[in-house]
Amino acid sequence: MNLSEFQQTLHELFEKQLLDDHEGDFGFLNRSNTSINKVGFCTNLTPATIEQAIIHKVDLMITHHDAWDFIYGLKNECMKLLTQHNISHFFIHGPLDYVDFGTCTSLMKVLEVDTILKYSFFQGDSIPGVGEYSKPIPFEMFAERMQTTLNEPVRVWKNNQQEIKRVGILTGAGNTTNHIKSALDSGCDTYITGEVNLYTIQYAQLVGINLFVGSHTFTEIFGVETLVKKIHKSHPTLEMIQLFEPHDELNHSMNRF
Repeated sequence: MNLSEFQQTLHELFEKQLLDDHEGDFGFLNRSNTSINKVGFCTNLTPATIEQAIIHKVDLMITHHDAWDFIYGLKNECMKLLTQHNISHFFIHGPLDYVDFGTCTSLMKVLEVDTILKYSFFQGDSIPGVGEYSKPIPFEMFAERMQTTLNEPVRVWKNNQQEIKRVGILTGAGNTTNHIKSALDSGCDTYITGEVNLYTIQYAQLVGINLFVGSHTFTEIFGVETLVKKIHKSHPTLEMIQLFEPHDELNHSMNRF
């Protein structure tokens, strides 16, 4: 596969309108290779994930996030490493969040949601996806399922006495009260996201909706994995590898002093 074929595959997977609506929220940070044999994927572009790509002799990195401009110096450092080691890099943020196989849908599937009632979409703000279980699940059982699936500590707040039936999910930074209200308005008894703050916790407690919070990185990795599997289906000779990222977000936050 070359980069032109890769771009053509992306245009086949994503509707033009979705790409147009999120112009600038996807693209190449670096183009180094004309021929791609091995693809490495992960959620974040950092020097640490590029080092993983170097170790595994990756030709193309695919990430959900670009190197954030507000992490000062990160983009320059990543660009230097990518260029030095002849690695191309492509990120796809907004379109992957809102495509029907994207980050929220992929997390629902690995959490074994039976029916997707609403896909996540963007309408001035991110709107959570909504899914439902055919048979309600006890809170503690669901907490264990989510922790096992993400392979990391999960923060939980039990704010009602119901078993879990209908869940709203917004992966990553879905931590505003607007996001929770949208899930509540859709009849959800439980809300799942990848970041949390004081207002998230207090509002969820106020309205009586259960709150489950994994990490930004690992609530979103399944969407990247789904995309990579679809690319592999179109280009079966490609070798695909997930690049290691540590579970820093939750492990550090749960230290006790």
